[in-house]
Amino acid sequence: MSNLISIITVCFNSASTIEGTILSVAKQIYPDKEHIIIDGASTDGTRAVVQRYGALLRAVSEPDQGIYDAMNKGLAMTTGEIVGILNADDFYANDTVLDQVASVFTDATVDACYADLVYVDQKNTNHVTRYWQSKPFQHGLFEKGWMPAHPTFFVRRKIYEQFGGFDLEFPRQADFELTMRFLEVHNIKAVYVPNIWVNMRIGGVSNNSVRGVLEGNIEAYRACKKNGLRVSMLPFIVRKMLSRVPQFFKRPKVTG
Repeated sequence: MSNLISIITVCFNSASTIEGTILSVAKQIYPDKEHIIIDGASTDGTRAVVQRYGALLRAVSEPDQGIYDAMNKGLAMTTGEIVGILNADDFYANDTVLDQVASVFTDATVDACYADLVYVDQKNTNHVTRYWQSKPFQHGLFEKGWMPAHPTFFVRRKIYEQFGGFDLEFPRQADFELTMRFLEVHNIKAVYVPNIWVNMRIGGVSNNSVRGVLEGNIEAYRACKKNGLRVSMLPFIVRKMLSRVPQFFKRPKVTG
């Protein structure tokens, strides 16, 4: 018997991209899936696009306290055993991603899995601008600023129920805090799959300006301290920023 996979998409004024996100979930060959869209009361036509695909998903449109508050609302609506989050600017790299996820979770001891991600140009999504190649988790990586690519991070719903959702104290880095809390603090069993699962359009909340990057790094430092990691602010921020540099020069190997 296969596991139901719940995908949460949070959006606000995403009319230009939300259709691609919806279709990338709908086209997954894995049959047992549900797509939940949490819209922050968009005013640009997003709701009309979502309503057009109403048969493929469940949707809520109402004001929220930000992206991670909306993600928590989505978590409360999920019914699947496995939960993934796909942002409104993102789409799956191919139609087998959820099939790969389900295969990992056939091992009942696995709590989470994650993979690689590429950043792509807003308009020309075939143009890769950055390659987030991850690695198997080891304790101590978060102290160096590492984290798994969050849109590729799939977790059993019981883990959210046991250890909580997104901490709204970190409006830019709640995904960093949550993955750190699950992996580093609570030591859940996670599997790294060395495949590209998600294409992310450039220009997200945490990386859309120099100020945004700096504020995000300070938040990540505070998240480490809150979870008991031994870090000093300046060395941590420098390591975290330097760890991202290779992503701009690496490119995925072309296969086929």
